[in-house]
Amino acid sequence: MSLMPVAEALAHLLDGVTPRPTEWVALADANGRILSEDMASTRTQPPFAASAMDGYAVRHADLAEIPARLKVIGEAPAGHGFAGCIGDGETVRIFTGAPVPEGADTILIQEDTTRDGDTVTALECPAFGAFVRPAGLDFMEGEVLLRAQRKLGYRDLALAAAMNHARLPVHKKPVVAILATGDELVQPGTEPGPDQIIASNHLGISALVEDCGGVPLDLGISPDDSIAMAGHVRQAIEAQADILVTLGGASVGDHDLVQDVLGAEGMDLAFWRIAMRPGKPLMAGHLGATKVLGLPGNPVSSLVCGLLFLKPLLAAMLGQEQAATQESQAILGADIGENDRRQDYVRAELSQGPDGKLIATPFGKQDSSMLALLARSGALIVRPPHAPALKAGASVPIVRL
Repeated sequence: MSLMPVAEALAHLLDGVTPRPTEWVALADANGRILSEDMASTRTQPPFAASAMDGYAVRHADLAEIPARLKVIGEAPAGHGFAGCIGDGETVRIFTGAPVPEGADTILIQEDTTRDGDTVTALECPAFGAFVRPAGLDFMEGEVLLRAQRKLGYRDLALAAAMNHARLPVHKKPVVAILATGDELVQPGTEPGPDQIIASNHLGISALVEDCGGVPLDLGISPDDSIAMAGHVRQAIEAQADILVTLGGASVGDHDLVQDVLGAEGMDLAFWRIAMRPGKPLMAGHLGATKVLGLPGNPVSSLVCGLLFLKPLLAAMLGQEQAATQESQAILGADIGENDRRQDYVRAELSQGPDGKLIATPFGKQDSSMLALLARSGALIVRPPHAPALKAGASVPIVRL
């Protein structure tokens, strides 16, 4: 079977994927969620002309000659506007956020005054309209301020609150069932046998799912046993997981059982074996409504494939149209050899040159078992199939980590 190009595999994986349904959540629960509908303001902000400073609300015409003496006829703290109207030679003591009284057009800040009883003396003449925030300065009722597909952050939530929304429509989080496979694996914190290793992929993929807005469902570690593995797969289906991610065992060795077990459970295989390094034994399909993504067992291969395939899949389920994993450009920090027929994702250190440009320096070792190297990497240098050798200083595409 020929190897499928990365772009083609990703297109197959995303084909037919639709966003998860909408649910309404309280603002306190909306941080990091993906907005599913455009949101318009229900009010004008500020709803009235308001003072931007502590001082005195005045008629600018009364300050034609400085110093000017004005009679204080009332007070307007925030939340308690002055009900009357300011006339010739009159002023109202006003505080930040309070409505500007009728008749006033300018705020005289308190630093530019002296006061004696009910008389205030203006020592400076501000510009006409100074320190008055007009109604609607920030936004108007009916104005669309938050757009669908936006990942909500602290600024968005503060804005939504000012728009007088207590709840927001967001896409439901995709549930991702994660199944590690292999007799050689044991959970962190336990003592491995003489032929075993500590499982790590499931924890990295779980964290990636959370970072991408999904809900990880840990199915544990399945031994290399068809019956046990099928039981784990059924747990994912019973949980109505949107995605089932298997880790390891998707190749064609005597102990690689994942494809056979999934096939027996009714999986429709879309593709497997991708023209990429690391990560060639990648598998995709679906079990009914559940997308299946079989990631390689090698730790680096698993996490890199998760970044390149699982992340965009989650983005599509959350209604995000832009590519979830975007390439940028960097300057090559060391020579790099020519590439073969597989698209290479070379782990690299990322730094910044004196001119501010990014420099990606590939590590000498690229073994797909080296997690420490991946943790040190700032980027993956993307080397297309049959790419020629390049000298340091060349521009290369990268995926930032």
